[in-house]
Amino acid sequence: MNAPAPALRVASAPVLLREDLGDVALLTLNRSQARNSLSEALIAALTESLAEIATDKRARVVVLAANGPSFCAGHDMKEMTARRSDTDRGRAYFKQLMDACATMMQAIVHLPKPVIAAVQGPASAAGCQLVASCDLAIASSAAKFATPGVNIGLFCSTPMVALSRNVSRKAAMEMLLTGELMSADDAQRIGLVNRVVAPGTERDEALKLARQIASKSALTVKIGKEAFYRQLEMSLADAYRYTSEVMVENMLARDAEEGIGAFIEKRTPTWEDR
Repeated sequence: MNAPAPALRVASAPVLLREDLGDVALLTLNRSQARNSLSEALIAALTESLAEIATDKRARVVVLAANGPSFCAGHDMKEMTARRSDTDRGRAYFKQLMDACATMMQAIVHLPKPVIAAVQGPASAAGCQLVASCDLAIASSAAKFATPGVNIGLFCSTPMVALSRNVSRKAAMEMLLTGELMSADDAQRIGLVNRVVAPGTERDEALKLARQIASKSALTVKIGKEAFYRQLEMSLADAYRYTSEVMVENMLARDAEEGIGAFIEKRTPTWEDR
């Protein structure tokens, strides 16, 4: 009798995909079977990819998309619950995971290149946080948004950080305290997303917007993005002092001289990103 054939090992698909489309880097969450929940591996992959893109001169803008019907369901609760059997009931692991996720979210904000979310489906808890952390967001009319942790006894405290920096306090508190799903139109109304488009077109629309931004001076965009987030944390007087200094330095850059000259001479500027 012949021995049974060994089971074929199927290589697991990468949790994150990267595709370079000219000067746009397309990152795609690829855990559709788990609703693209932020597993430890996916958080690490996103952090690594963002670090690579930060120094990649070819990539001028990032589009963050997802495969499957869901954009991102937040943290992987099954992965987290499995660590309750640790001797400390998972405390050390939970701390490590939350710190890693916070680092990844901040990497989006601190990336010297704009990040645009293309949201095709539900984005909840840390998935909603991911959308809020991006600089811009294009949503399908079929997309939904929620911070539903309150419904399972785990308040969305870390998602609250990004959410409360994007929408009004009362809008954020309503989402956080009710946990209810919000439509894409309502998400646009409160400022969580920029545009709502027909289902299936959100990725193309995000790429179109990315290419428009990529046509600008990369140096100018970098200066502007960094200044935008820094001045938000300052008093009014400090913000004006800081941004005045930024504008002086920006004015002395080669691309500002070229851009202003092109404007005066009514021609298309040639950027050198310096």
